[in-house]
Amino acid sequence: MKNLPYLSPIKIREFIQAALLEDVGEGDHSTLASIPAEKIGKAQLLIKQDGVIAGLDLAKMIFEQFDPKLEVTLLLKDGDLVKSGDIGLIVEGSAASILTTERLVLNCMQRMSGIATKTHKLAQLIAHTKAKLMDTRKTTPNFRMMEKWAVVLGGGRNHRFALYDMVMLKDNHIDFAGGIQKAVASTRAYLADKKLDLKIEVETRNLEELEEALRVGGMDWIMLDNMDFATMRKAVEMVNGRYKLEASGGITEENLKDVAECGVDYISVGALTHQVQSMDISLKAF
Repeated sequence: MKNLPYLSPIKIREFIQAALLEDVGEGDHSTLASIPAEKIGKAQLLIKQDGVIAGLDLAKMIFEQFDPKLEVTLLLKDGDLVKSGDIGLIVEGSAASILTTERLVLNCMQRMSGIATKTHKLAQLIAHTKAKLMDTRKTTPNFRMMEKWAVVLGGGRNHRFALYDMVMLKDNHIDFAGGIQKAVASTRAYLADKKLDLKIEVETRNLEELEEALRVGGMDWIMLDNMDFATMRKAVEMVNGRYKLEASGGITEENLKDVAECGVDYISVGALTHQVQSMDISLKAF
């Protein structure tokens, strides 16, 4: 498991418990009705699509949390490049337990692997530049932890996890506050009063706002929002390494390389988590 600040055994167990409660509830009546309790079975996770596998460690935790007697053998590692026909894991034990946990395992792994695969593909497009690919908060409610985990497994980086671990002053914050100077000053005063050590990022929509941000100072990152390539290159020149620069807004697979070549440090892509096709994976008895 990656050493990520938002991942812990307790949080993962809580997620699994909530997911099982949602899916199993009072009981898996289909399985309880048709499968003898003493029946032992064996199943393998079949990869049916090329890509990057993600969620194997989570799958093992799901099986073992539901039924500690299940024996799970991982044949691949999270983050591995896989091809159709590969076997990800083998699970053996109570046939009823395997059947009841099957869908939760597949739901998690299919989505996580889809995210990891897309992230890997886009990261390769900008590997020749200094720019690093990042995710956003555009995630599925109650599944963010797993989606951001998958981004890292695919070779991307996590931006802030949530609203509490970084300050991001976006356009609406700035407009409501009365401008960049007021928004930053108020933020710094708030952080000092609350004794919070948080990074501050300020969004800029044009070179005029960028000039204001540079005059004001006091932030750690500057976001360049929906800027065209020429404007972005000019922004990189103006900042001249004083702050980390993040390009955001309107980033697609088609223009990602051009954005990276403008010289920014990071590129955030919401589509990594909110526009993803799940990988085709199945669990088959054998």
